Amino acid sequence: MRRIITGGDETALELLFTEIFKEHEHVLHLLALRLTKSDQYAKDIIQEVFLKLWEFRHNIKDIENIEAWLYRITENKVIDFLRKTAADERLKDAVWLNLQQMLNETEPLISAKEYNVIIRKAIDRLPPQRKLIYQLNKEKQLNYQEIANQLQISRHTVKNQLSTAVQSIRSFFTKSVKLFFLFF
Repeated sequence: MRRIITGGDETALELLFTEIFKEHEHVLHLLALRLTKSDQYAKDIIQEVFLKLWEFRHNIKDIENIEAWLYRITENKVIDFLRKTAADERLKDAVWLNLQQMLNETEPLISAKEYNVIIRKAIDRLPPQRKLIYQLNKEKQLNYQEIANQLQISRHTVKNQLSTAVQSIRSFFTKSVKLFFLFF
């Protein structure tokens, strides 16, 4: 069936290549398809196999069993594909794991930021004197008596204003968080 090629007759090499391609392409495609479970990957592999044969065309006469040679190249290409796919899968899994860890580490920071924004809004909604008393106590760490002395009001007024401020902030915070979770 195959002609004996002597020398470097390029036309004869092309004809032989075409003959080999027509004879073996379908069977090799089925083999690659069975192993890769993907028609597109199988086609890519077979294309690489015949590209390798084309690059080797000047030495084609040295191949004793072309069918065995093509099967061996196809198997090697499939193994390369499967290794690459497994490596890509491991890489994808590693990236996904790193992303998950990063998200898990930043989630509390994001939540803390969101909570701080809500608390800041609640504080800003307080009446001016109550807001000042709250800030002096929580931010400046002043006690009731120090606040009373600074604002020239009674210690009892400071205590009541601070208690009312905390209740207002807590109520605003609770409502805001409930709304947040309703939408997310």
